[in-house]
Amino acid sequence: MHLYNLTLSRPSAISCAIYGNFSAPKVHEIVAARGKVLELLRPDDAGKVQVIHSTEVFGIIRSLAPFRFPGAQQDYVICGSDSGRIVILQYNKEKNCFTRIHTETFGKSGCRRIVPGEYLAVDPKGRACMIAAVEKSKFVYVLNRDNDARLTISSPLEAHKGSNLCYALTGLDMGFDNPVFAAIELDYAEADTDPTGEAASEAQKHLTMYELDLGLNHVVRKYSEPVDNGANMLIPVPGAGDGPGGQRAVWGGPCARAEKLPACMHACSEFGDIYRVTLDYEGEQVKELRIKYFDSIPPATSICLMRKGFLFAASEFGDHALYQFSSLGDDDEGGVESSSATLMETEEGYQPVFFDPRPLSNLEALDRMDSLAPILDMKVANLAGEEIPQIYAACGRGSRSTLRVLRPGLAVTGKRAAHEMAVSPLPGNPTAVWTIKRSVGDEFDAYIVVSFSNATLVLSIGETVEEVNDSGFNGNVPTLQTQLLADDSMLQVYPNGLRHIRPDRRINEWRAPGRKTIVKATTNERQVAIALGGGEVIYFELNPQGMLVESEKREMGGDVACLDVAPVPEGRTRCAFLAVGMYDGAARVLSLQPDSTLKVLSTQAVGATPESVLLLDSPLMGKDGTEEGAGSGALFLQVGLVNGVLLRTEVDRVTGQLSDTRTRFLGTKPPKLFAAAVPEGFVAVARNTLRVITLERLGEFFNQQSLRLRYTPRKFVIHPDLKVLAIAEADHAAIPLAQREDLQQRRDGMEAEQQGGATAAAAAGPEMDEEAAAREDQWGAPKGEPGQWASCVRIVDPVSLQTTHCIEMEDNEAALSVCLVEFDSHPEHGTLLAVGTAQGLKFYPKECQNGFVHLYRFLDDGKRIELLHKTAVEGVPGAMAAFKGRLLVGVDAVLRLYDMGKKRMLRKCEYRRLPTRIATLHVSGSRIYVGDGQESTFFMRYKKGDNQFYIFADDIVPRHVTAALHLDYDTLAGADRFGNVFVSRLPQEVSAQVEDDPTGGKYATETGLLGGAPNKLRTINSFHVGETVTALQRAVLQPGGRELIVYGTINGAIGVLYPFTSKEDCDFFQHLEMHMRQEHPPLLGRDHLAYRSFYFPVKDVVDGDLCEQYPQLAADKARGVAEELDRSPGEVLKKLEDIRNKLV
Repeated sequence: MHLYNLTLSRPSAISCAIYGNFSAPKVHEIVAARGKVLELLRPDDAGKVQVIHSTEVFGIIRSLAPFRFPGAQQDYVICGSDSGRIVILQYNKEKNCFTRIHTETFGKSGCRRIVPGEYLAVDPKGRACMIAAVEKSKFVYVLNRDNDARLTISSPLEAHKGSNLCYALTGLDMGFDNPVFAAIELDYAEADTDPTGEAASEAQKHLTMYELDLGLNHVVRKYSEPVDNGANMLIPVPGAGDGPGGQRAVWGGPCARAEKLPACMHACSEFGDIYRVTLDYEGEQVKELRIKYFDSIPPATSICLMRKGFLFAASEFGDHALYQFSSLGDDDEGGVESSSATLMETEEGYQPVFFDPRPLSNLEALDRMDSLAPILDMKVANLAGEEIPQIYAACGRGSRSTLRVLRPGLAVTGKRAAHEMAVSPLPGNPTAVWTIKRSVGDEFDAYIVVSFSNATLVLSIGETVEEVNDSGFNGNVPTLQTQLLADDSMLQVYPNGLRHIRPDRRINEWRAPGRKTIVKATTNERQVAIALGGGEVIYFELNPQGMLVESEKREMGGDVACLDVAPVPEGRTRCAFLAVGMYDGAARVLSLQPDSTLKVLSTQAVGATPESVLLLDSPLMGKDGTEEGAGSGALFLQVGLVNGVLLRTEVDRVTGQLSDTRTRFLGTKPPKLFAAAVPEGFVAVARNTLRVITLERLGEFFNQQSLRLRYTPRKFVIHPDLKVLAIAEADHAAIPLAQREDLQQRRDGMEAEQQGGATAAAAAGPEMDEEAAAREDQWGAPKGEPGQWASCVRIVDPVSLQTTHCIEMEDNEAALSVCLVEFDSHPEHGTLLAVGTAQGLKFYPKECQNGFVHLYRFLDDGKRIELLHKTAVEGVPGAMAAFKGRLLVGVDAVLRLYDMGKKRMLRKCEYRRLPTRIATLHVSGSRIYVGDGQESTFFMRYKKGDNQFYIFADDIVPRHVTAALHLDYDTLAGADRFGNVFVSRLPQEVSAQVEDDPTGGKYATETGLLGGAPNKLRTINSFHVGETVTALQRAVLQPGGRELIVYGTINGAIGVLYPFTSKEDCDFFQHLEMHMRQEHPPLLGRDHLAYRSFYFPVKDVVDGDLCEQYPQLAADKARGVAEELDRSPGEVLKKLEDIRNKLV
């Protein structure tokens, strides 16, 4: 089996972000690292963050830093990654991509503790940079420019120190003196040799200064002093003007990220609290350090303060946000302030300063960027009865957790998907809508024309949308088409003729001949084409005198279903082609040239009746209209068919011939095509309302709907018959809902309203109230004590996306696993919900007071659940599965089989010889597939006669399994915590031998092989995704499509593994991948094959993400690769489109 890996939605978690002017002077931008993806973000004038460029680097981005030379106006980007190289990038505005300026190799590849790349610091004047490892290694590079103003980089200068750990690194503002870098370090040499552990307890962190002597080209450890062992971050203090700022740095306790403004500095703690840090000077000496509470936001990995007054916060978990400063906090009377001059020191340390988080007062939220990170569980199902299945993902952490429903395409409803600028009711259900300007030179549209079945309504656009009666349009007839012509006149096409409204409000009418009526029409600023009943097409042109003149007519030999003319190209007087769709299933291209008007140039059989046609120009790739990529600008004919298929055919600009047809199935409804640029938005009609809608982000693959959750989701299941979701949620160090004092008033109100019902306390959850949910989304829920758990089980209606029932766990239990089971011994209960909980769970070492399995039954068509009983177990029930009318439970490393009793479940069988911890359980027939937390997968059988489990096959490679998926009787797909996806299969002959053995292989297991089971699984596929995969699911993502594997990662990415159906496709993409490795190496210098084989050699999986970078190749390279594949560049692009269309 050969697989094709493709990422549908790129990672949404941001590991680090930097601010600078990367594309042009005074353009404020952010470069963000999303694990293996590098992005350029830019806030627009409306305060919305737009993704300007995004590229896969096929490596792990460990650190980023901006720098610029003195006098320069644009920033470079220095990247530290797992490639063992330091890479300097520059953003190329013309090509819209990052260009690698310089690459310097210094060590081995991979994320190793002694290989630099984890820490990166730059001299503020852009003269040098230091790159450091977690332990021992540090390199300094001198940055300079040659005579042609090109960047140069020196050989590395070593600043190593053995047995030395680095916690933070920054560059100090020394003006034009020698560059100095500050680091927080800890020397563990004595602790490493002391067996008693006393030296380790007395180890002390130090603040160390490294000075680069530019004259001697040498690095020295200039200064070191002890600091508090809680110090983990350095904030450089800016200097004044071009003078040296001195060797000053601020270090502090746990902080996520800090950025500086000229007047003060801002630091963000691990709880998301932002502090304003101010230094008071007395001459050149610091007199006082003042820290003031500023505001609270969700915890962030990076914050970027921009000169426009924006603050971008890359959240640890959940959505990222862009804020605007509404105040600098100088006049904030409610802010709590601490000063070094007034700080009280006691025997236990400095006296803490307390404050209460508050709603935003100095910041104002402007925009949010959706983030799925982390995806903790994911299912694919069509619960809403739509054409395309929905992806249900449990995301987030704590009170910011959500259940998200993902659908392919752009959303026009839902939070943050689209913004409805205006909604107006209409007197009936309209049939069409257009917008029109008053004059060709106007920037914005002035009128909205709405057509009904027997009338036309004209509305003016202003502060409000109002009806207009003096527009010149005939309001007593339906409108087929409107157009503002090149001479500022307006045109209305209606069934009986044309109404030409001149700029001086004179009106010219053209009537349809005889009893014929106009059925279809298309226009641009100089041309009009109409189709009469019976199949006659009439063509008009606007003459220099401003009159519409009939130029030609033609009988098409059948009724016309649709027609379209493209806009007039710049510098031309007319569009050369007219596209006509016929009811006989043909699409024709007609000439509009004066010497061959309405002559049929080409015909294409489309296989069904066209619903709409559209002639569309694609933009030229590259600057100045030159070919710079694999594709080039062209004229395309788009045809939407009544069977839901969209065709795209290239039209030759000279001859009008059709070629290179590509198809895509969009759904069961016929697509209607419209050409429109949407910088401000578009107008749509929905039933009897008129809506003005603007899309915020056009590049998103999925649109999202979300439901707030109370705690971190652990697992969820979908009831196949009742079509409801059951979600197990649990949080460590959290306060249970019943014990929260801040919700007491709301809880009392709910109890009074529901008369003390069992779910009163659960209904009082903060996620049920918008105001309370917004507060917890900002600063989180109150923290509990270590070992304290808060947990609940939630029932969700997936159609309305509402919680129908929620039960809180009691006695410090945490719900960790969930499954559906139907017991053969008690069929009267039907399908039950089994929930595994752990009481008083602790980590390091992992232990709990007790474990339980709760059984619930569904009531009221799945809207409620009721507890039947719960059974105590002696460990953590980490995985469960239904098995032959009973329940399989993985309790730590013990596999147990339970049947249902009247008051508790009855243990029927158990197996105690599994290695560490059961992470996943799947069943098929009499086989059980067990995923272990450290020792990969096991194939087991249950022999009913002996009432015994035994292992008959296992893996030869130890894997820390995080997710698994049963594919067939002999095959299992899985993922481990290090970012690998694999498919293991039991050889067919071994499987047959096990099935034919009358003992089921029971006695063969007693001998074993290589210290394990007698049979070994074969790895048939292996691939390094680059992120921990937390969910695997078999699914079909489009009607009539093939089944594939969908996976979700902890960084919020969603990808698919598609099995090739033909050897020809497999060979083609394998060769394309091989050529792309040579012609388009990864941006940060990582070897692509080595990256995809990070832990295990890649096997029979083609990297679709690399293949899809083919359009980014230069034209000559693209042609060269295509020739090696015996194809043209267009055919290669078509193959890439075809395989993507097979997936979604």
